Amino acid sequence: MKIRKALDKANQERDQDNNVIDSAEPTTSTSVTPLPTDQSNWTPPVYAQSSEIKLDNNVLRANRCVCIDQDPPELESYKILRQRLLQSGGSEDGKNVIMITSIQQGEGKTVTAINLALTFARQFNQTSLLVDCDLRKQDIHRYLGYEGNMGLVDYVTDDVDMKDLIIWPGIEKLTIISGSKTVVDSSELLGSPKMKKLLSEMKNRYDDRYVILDVPAVLDSADALTFAPLVDSIVVVVEKGRTTMKEVTEALSMLPAEKIVGFALHERLG
Repeated sequence: MKIRKALDKANQERDQDNNVIDSAEPTTSTSVTPLPTDQSNWTPPVYAQSSEIKLDNNVLRANRCVCIDQDPPELESYKILRQRLLQSGGSEDGKNVIMITSIQQGEGKTVTAINLALTFARQFNQTSLLVDCDLRKQDIHRYLGYEGNMGLVDYVTDDVDMKDLIIWPGIEKLTIISGSKTVVDSSELLGSPKMKKLLSEMKNRYDDRYVILDVPAVLDSADALTFAPLVDSIVVVVEKGRTTMKEVTEALSMLPAEKIVGFALHERLG
């Protein structure tokens, strides 16, 4: 996967509208702020209020959740994306909620969200909370290979407390929300006052936390548009060889341009 700048080539001439996206320039930066190295003022999180599960690393690798490994080939691209997000605004600025979406369904947004959350968890003084906001599918727990119990639907419809939603997968500095219940009218739930309250709680409870939301594709439902005003940054996943510039332009016109940090180009294997 290669990362490219936000809106780069997204507004190309209309005569390219039917061209399929099959390449992207890797993002480079010469002004990356060095990460601090002093850990003396940072305390690791405690997971006493989270349900603990065990993950099978072989299942993660089979599902392309490659950043579980120490040094996979794709890790550097995810680190570049992480650094762009850190530089676009950090948790200390209150800009810690990141939406991962795609142009259309099946372009790799869930894999991207999982790998990005794993990459954020590698930061010595940051934690990440990965939230399955695709209420029609709830795929994160399936990719990670565990049985989903309670998720966002339970919180909104059954008054389940937030602490009862959170899973700790045995990976330091990473927690997850992904349940088994799904709904058809997902945009109504995502736009409800209760969901806005939950998102505010996720955002503000810990000042070292990045919240990564796996949100449905822009052109498939109103869910991404419902969530866009509530997040700080947006990453759009595009599948190589499938998505056209016309589709990209249409999707971008529906999202707040100032929040789009960039694209993640996903390449399907096989």
